[in-house]
Amino acid sequence: MSRHAAEATTAESPASTAPAAPSRADTPRSRAAYLAKQLRRDPVYISDQVPREAPRSSAPFFAAQATRLHVPVYVMVLPDTALGADGAGFLAGVHDRLGRDGLYVALSGPGTPEVQAYGVEVPGTRDAARATLYELPYDATPRETFQHFVDVLLSGRAHERAEAGSASADSGTEVPKLHPAPTERENQSFVTGIAVAGLPLSVVLVGLYVRRRLRLRRARGGAPVPGPRAAAPALSLRKPGDTPGKGDKDRTAGSAPRGGAMSGKGAAPPSPGHSTGRRRPAPAVAVLLAVAVVLAGGLAVTAARLFDDRSYGDDAIPTPADMRSRIERVTAGLRHDPLYTDPESEPVLSAAERTRLHKRLAALDIPVLIAAVPRLTEDESGGNREIFVQSLHQRLHHDALFILADPLAETLSVVNYGAPINAYALPRSHFGLPELHETRTLGDRLDALLRDVADAPRDSAGDRPYDPGPAADPVAEKELPSVFAADFAPGLLIGTFLAALLLGLVAAVRALAGAVGRRRTAGGPAPGGVPAASEAPDEPSLAWLRRTARQEADALTAALDAQDTLPERTRRRAWECLDAAALLIDGDGDARVDADATPASLVCAVALARSGRAAVEGPAAPERLCHRNPLHGPAHGTRRIPTAGGGRARSLPVCGRCRTVPGPVLRLGPAADSGRADRVPYAELPGPLAALADGTPIDQLTRDVREYFGVH
Repeated sequence: MSRHAAEATTAESPASTAPAAPSRADTPRSRAAYLAKQLRRDPVYISDQVPREAPRSSAPFFAAQATRLHVPVYVMVLPDTALGADGAGFLAGVHDRLGRDGLYVALSGPGTPEVQAYGVEVPGTRDAARATLYELPYDATPRETFQHFVDVLLSGRAHERAEAGSASADSGTEVPKLHPAPTERENQSFVTGIAVAGLPLSVVLVGLYVRRRLRLRRARGGAPVPGPRAAAPALSLRKPGDTPGKGDKDRTAGSAPRGGAMSGKGAAPPSPGHSTGRRRPAPAVAVLLAVAVVLAGGLAVTAARLFDDRSYGDDAIPTPADMRSRIERVTAGLRHDPLYTDPESEPVLSAAERTRLHKRLAALDIPVLIAAVPRLTEDESGGNREIFVQSLHQRLHHDALFILADPLAETLSVVNYGAPINAYALPRSHFGLPELHETRTLGDRLDALLRDVADAPRDSAGDRPYDPGPAADPVAEKELPSVFAADFAPGLLIGTFLAALLLGLVAAVRALAGAVGRRRTAGGPAPGGVPAASEAPDEPSLAWLRRTARQEADALTAALDAQDTLPERTRRRAWECLDAAALLIDGDGDARVDADATPASLVCAVALARSGRAAVEGPAAPERLCHRNPLHGPAHGTRRIPTAGGGRARSLPVCGRCRTVPGPVLRLGPAADSGRADRVPYAELPGPLAALADGTPIDQLTRDVREYFGVH
């Protein structure tokens, strides 16, 4: 910029002009007079300082609500804390200067509307204001507050509603919020995600668990299990101390058939009526999946309808004119006077202080502009001083040192836009909140700041602040994300975890209830740790036998691994039981239950594994098995049993349960694919198992098994 242009700019700036006459510039007009002037133009006045909360373009809404009362109504929507402590005195001052009768209503932030009737009959105005305070939450907007006030006033029950609201407030009852805040929408999204994932998944998991338990119950009862036969389960048939998966290299298998029923190896034949191709899901599983899908969809639709708010606040959207209204007002004031004070705020400068400040401004050799206006989060800049000053600078079209004085917070701040001064040299003590012991007025502090501005070093380059960027869009900042955005994805993750946790809880409760039920049914545990009869079915299914054989073999292996100080005789018996069990069901040595293992071989393996575990747990364990059902485990006594044909009764070993009441004899099918009708008493089947019906000792049984398979 040329020197001539700079001089021209300085000559045109407000700071270079002499202050106006004291009768005009130095005598502040009262706030009541200013508002009365605005109400004379329009009975609805909305401050231009809160466009984000109550845009001026929403004045027709207030006017429409006011006409419902059928009396003259004068409405003022002002910034929060604008009324101060004497709201009634404020309304009286406005009425005195306006000189018109009617109902005066002032809305200033959340709380009770200030109302007063002058020269008109409007019963219940104070009660309606109190009821509005108690019945609306703190997030109610001025539009909602005024509409509710009119509704209560016209209801004819203003006093009753005010008293009821007061009693409810005294009891601590909170009024639900009208609008969800962004944080609440995040919570809604999170809860929706938990529900959409957790509830349907819980239905599927718990349903599949219940279905599996029912299948196992049918299997334990001997009933055929619907569905294709599962593959042979993994097995830990290994010598204790060996590495897992190591085969029995010392085993020399003979050519004897498996339990006398199978003549070769191969996969188990498929169950009748089932294809060996790709399986279709069972009807129960399909129903569970369908229920889960419907439930998830229903929850999603319900959440979308329940949390349908799209913005925070009411539907009042500020127009561009609303957003620039205050900037235009302050700019026009600064063009007229370098010291501008907000007419809507209580005067913070006396006439003497204004005169003194005008003299200071006129004596400065640089352009300085003072704007005494509040900074509010509801204003066009969102309370950002840099954005506010940038807007003023762009409209004034000349450089200056801007001094902002907040009449509410009583703080000072400086923003330099090209004025030839080093603003950073100004003492920091001028800025920030005033001290508690501060006795100077805001005018005194401004006067001291201007003195330091006069003494500050000059800088021909001038400072300019960084570009603060645009203010937040008033519409976008109130937009709420969809309920399926925000924290919906984390909610899905937590819902999945909770569904799995619920499944574990259900399984734990069922196991505990089952254990308690078995204990009550049995009247206490059987002697010697023998499994209860309910765990040894009389006609077990093939699936139950294969699973139990694997579990018992694993349990015996773990018991041997955990015991390092067993007596040699006990360890030898336990090991021989495990080795014999492996010969019966793992002839391939691949640590898996053979696909062609017969029911007799599986029962014999289970009985041997339980006998070996009983020996490990108690060296004095019995040496014989229950002859009624070897699955009962070691015998704890004998019982005289009549022989066939009326011969002499024999004493045969029985478990503790069968010693009191003889249980049914174990019945098995001759082959893996035998049906229920083919089952016979186990003593009629070929193989080592039949010897247990005559009370053969366990040691003899292990030798019979080794001899049966030709292992020496």
